[in-house]
Amino acid sequence: MSEGMYSVEQVAERLGLHVRTVRGYIRTGRLRAVRIGKQYRIGRADLAALTGQPAQPSGAPVVEVSSIVQVDGVDRATADRLSTLLLAGAQTAHDPGRPLRVQTVHDEERSRMKIVILGGVAATAEVLHLVGAMLDGGNGLLVGEADDA
Repeated sequence: MSEGMYSVEQVAERLGLHVRTVRGYIRTGRLRAVRIGKQYRIGRADLAALTGQPAQPSGAPVVEVSSIVQVDGVDRATADRLSTLLLAGAQTAHDPGRPLRVQTVHDEERSRMKIVILGGVAATAEVLHLVGAMLDGGNGLLVGEADDA
């Protein structure tokens, strides 16, 4: 059997599920599988997609960084400007095969913004550096700085 294909029984054992549960996932389309004769075979990438893990190329480690940045004292206009700059910076990621994902949330009641960054080590570091430069650079993005200028 190919090293990249698994039987229903092997998938059930790997995931700690019952064989019937795995077959149910296949029937409902939650898990992609190929039918060979009377048996199903599940590809490594399809199993990785089910579990939410990125498929690993042969032997190369996959590293993903998840970061949450909290910025206090931010009004809606500042949060919008900061979001626009961060999303533009995320669009310039170097590796199109591993996109950088950035999401922002603003809580008006608490004047707080949260920035969630998911991606490779270097790309995440660049975005965190960008956040630091925008907020620590005295460039008028923070509440009060624009009014003082």
